[in-house]
Amino acid sequence: MKNYTNRREYLGKLLSYKDKDLIKVVSGLRRSGKSTLLELYREQLLKLGVGKRQIQFYNFELPENYLNKNWDDIYFDIKKKLQEDKPNYIFLDEVQNIPLFEKLVDGLFATENVDVYITGSNAFLLSSELATLLSGRYLEISILPFSFKEYLTARNIDTSNKYLNYEALFFDYVNETSLPKGVELRESGFDKIYEYLEAIYATIIEKDITQRHQIKDKRAFGNSVKFVASNIGNALSPSNISKTLKQDGQSIHHATVEKYLDYLAASFVFYKVNRFDLKGKKQLATQEKYYLVD
Repeated sequence: MKNYTNRREYLGKLLSYKDKDLIKVVSGLRRSGKSTLLELYREQLLKLGVGKRQIQFYNFELPENYLNKNWDDIYFDIKKKLQEDKPNYIFLDEVQNIPLFEKLVDGLFATENVDVYITGSNAFLLSSELATLLSGRYLEISILPFSFKEYLTARNIDTSNKYLNYEALFFDYVNETSLPKGVELRESGFDKIYEYLEAIYATIIEKDITQRHQIKDKRAFGNSVKFVASNIGNALSPSNISKTLKQDGQSIHHATVEKYLDYLAASFVFYKVNRFDLKGKKQLATQEKYYLVD
């Protein structure tokens, strides 16, 4: 866990909201360190004198934790183990894998002496039902892959050395990866980092987006992703992406492109920056810029 000791900013946020009457939602890209952050936070709680039995940790990426179980089965399992008259800390990792998970979260939140922490790799976690159900009762902590400072810490670089070649290190940071596990793979060579990134990307595209939203035209979707990725920092609109793809012999409606872009942003693959019209202090709806997470 040595590479994660530098996530102090996120850890500090969680600690500052400990025992506050809010659901703590940690969101961000797959493998950006959400589960590890919760593990670190659990360690901090133990150091602060919280008893082991006051903490329950469920990883819902593991099928054995949710297969053949309804949300209420999990709810009553958790309730049975609660320590009476003591604060209880419940961690639900990748909770969106549970059908009707919002009822589970809401039920626990309404229970006396329960502090709830959840993670999710998809912004739809906070869409519609959950946001409505929990309006004003949750705090979102959005986690990113390593910043440059965190990256240097993860590589055990001594930043007190005034002769440090920051330019070369920044080149590595930009050209390799800022994902925690990817940085660990540096010693194995760039091929291993590339394979790792490919696998994460494939999972997000296939599992989180294509399957979830039942995208039929995978080629059009794939080409839309490539187009946005090769136009980082350029102003884009769904209609100009649609026109470009049409010139390439693919008929795809701009409304469909807009949906694709929403799915990609909701899975934290791209971050959207809206255009800002300083004269009218108005955000203009079209011509956003998109930036890749890593």
